[in-house]
Amino acid sequence: MSGHSKWATTKHKKAVIDAKRGKLFAKLIKNIEVAARTGGPDPDGNPTLYDAIQKARKSSVPIDNIERARKRGGGLEAGGADWQTIMYEGYAPGGVAVLIECLTDNRNRAASDVRVAMTRNGGSMADPGSVSYMFNRKGVVIVPKASLTEDDVLMAVLEAGAEEVNDLGESFEVVSEASDMIPVRTALQDAGIDYDSAESSFLPTISVPLDEENAKRVFRLIDALEDSDDVQNVYANFDVSDEILAKLDA
Repeated sequence: MSGHSKWATTKHKKAVIDAKRGKLFAKLIKNIEVAARTGGPDPDGNPTLYDAIQKARKSSVPIDNIERARKRGGGLEAGGADWQTIMYEGYAPGGVAVLIECLTDNRNRAASDVRVAMTRNGGSMADPGSVSYMFNRKGVVIVPKASLTEDDVLMAVLEAGAEEVNDLGESFEVVSEASDMIPVRTALQDAGIDYDSAESSFLPTISVPLDEENAKRVFRLIDALEDSDDVQNVYANFDVSDEILAKLDA
């Protein structure tokens, strides 16, 4: 599990500063629009929207873009798309299970993009339900370390329903039941602890250890999937050692 989390965190940091910045921004904007449409345009009364905005701001999305997305989603401004969430399931190289979450206004295009990325990169599609049982929906809050210790974070969130705090190197990952994520995030704020993101995520219940070659192939497949504008999140049950991560980073 930690191997996957560390990889995802490192990749997210790089994504903010690399050429894919535009794609990352587009996905964060889409999240805001959907959250505002589902729960209303007021972040104070809509925790999902609040967290979507928080994550976008932390990733340097311009305030104007955030505000326009909030208004579009909330019906305060014209132009919002009819976004639908679709989940696809499949296998990556090395027997790794993959859940692909799409947010799209064109189901056929999304299905085609996912299928092409999978088949061109050594993956295969799977029937609904054949992979998803290996994942649980959890609340995940990412807290930058700064001068914090694991105990500082644990003490702040334990009473709020947090299940575990994982050290990811430069940040901590606080895991809870999805329904406890808002209380956990609020507990951090009450303790004066800053956080980078709080969102519902799919975490694997069992993980598949990967050698360097298979890790390369799995990362290549996930990159190809995430390159699609319709793919919002990719969840996979691999575990990669720090040594292999360091080699691939180099």
